[in-house]
Amino acid sequence: MFFPQEIIRRKRDGHALSVAEVQFMVDGITTGQLSDSQVGAFAMAVYFNGMTAEEATALTCAMRDSGQVLSWQHLDLPGPVVDKHSTGGVGDLTSLILGPMVAACGAHVPMISGRGLGHTGGTLDKLESIPGYSITPSTQQFENIVKQVGIAIIGQTGELAPADKRLYSIRDVTATVESIPLITGSILSKKLASGLGALVMDVKVGSGAFMPDFAQSKALAESIVTVANAAGVRCSALLTDMNQPLAPSAGNAVEIAETLRYLKGDTSAQRLHHVTTALASEMLLSSGLAENQQQAEQKLADSISSGAALERFAKMVSALGGPSDFVERSEHYLAKAKVVKPVLARHSGMVSQLDCRALGMAVVGLGGGRSVPGAAIDHSVGINGLVEIGDLVDKGQALLTLHANDEASWQAAAKQIQQAITLVEAGADFIQPQSVYQRIAAC
Repeated sequence: MFFPQEIIRRKRDGHALSVAEVQFMVDGITTGQLSDSQVGAFAMAVYFNGMTAEEATALTCAMRDSGQVLSWQHLDLPGPVVDKHSTGGVGDLTSLILGPMVAACGAHVPMISGRGLGHTGGTLDKLESIPGYSITPSTQQFENIVKQVGIAIIGQTGELAPADKRLYSIRDVTATVESIPLITGSILSKKLASGLGALVMDVKVGSGAFMPDFAQSKALAESIVTVANAAGVRCSALLTDMNQPLAPSAGNAVEIAETLRYLKGDTSAQRLHHVTTALASEMLLSSGLAENQQQAEQKLADSISSGAALERFAKMVSALGGPSDFVERSEHYLAKAKVVKPVLARHSGMVSQLDCRALGMAVVGLGGGRSVPGAAIDHSVGINGLVEIGDLVDKGQALLTLHANDEASWQAAAKQIQQAITLVEAGADFIQPQSVYQRIAAC
């Protein structure tokens, strides 16, 4: 017989817990038999003492099994089940692009995504820019869309990993969010409950990342890869740059518009294209749909040039309640801000730095994100046409176009944005930042 206070004491004193002890704690979190104070104490003990790979795997699997675990075998899918997850960033719309691309290459992508957190944008908030799009279909609807369309992007249901939902809410108010084993368990419990055969992680590094420190980001990637593979899901991770927004757009409706531009063949946003291709190629390779990098990249390029990826996106939108002609008439459906005008450079120079977090917070300040949980989102606001690090600009040239719903909000955001973009004298020493730093795979 286990006693929660004794398990908390053992972890507090730096001991490794058994699988049975971890299971007991997760069961108590799920059923409510553990009080909030006990859950908080357990989280704090893990925060200070960490977990072994075996403990982290036990925690992840127990949280995965605390609710519904999807299985796709009964649907006799003709292709592999694979997903991608990002730790979040600004202008990160890769899920919206690569999901349809990978589905067009023969995969099935049951993508359970989240809302914006802090300065980072949320995939669900972006999709809700589309009138009628439902992020909460029934399990049967979700399964049918994944089978028929190949891709469905929805929100977490109450049946998936309920232990994580309670544990995270307590971590959020007990200063224990930044714990690698707890982050690992939180991310993977939901993803593994989706019944995946393979998972690719996009772990962000830089000023706009959840973990801006490279060493911490790498440690998180290694933890996720180790635990996922131990839990029976093929997993690899890419460390990617978030020292500037990934796409030239940040917001909700503006990122949907950016998604459509890309899927219609405009892949000129090089950083977005590079990271999307790298992640999507990893998905094809890990799920056996490509034999090598060159073949993977060719299949992905073909999915764009043939229109197959765009068609998958259109079918997903329609199947989840959006307009059947959304792709053709997106400008008619997407909300438009009342004040849309460029922010101009005050002097000439080269863009040497973009404060990614500050740019994200400027969008939040416009109403494009939440300052308190549950707040309403203004889908029309945001930025697009953003310059990149290394660009040369003249005085009076547009740094970006800013979308706001009144002049006062536009002026306040423009001031933040001017401070977030650093220009130096042209010709100064400059090294173009990488977009993909490193690949992490199982040993």
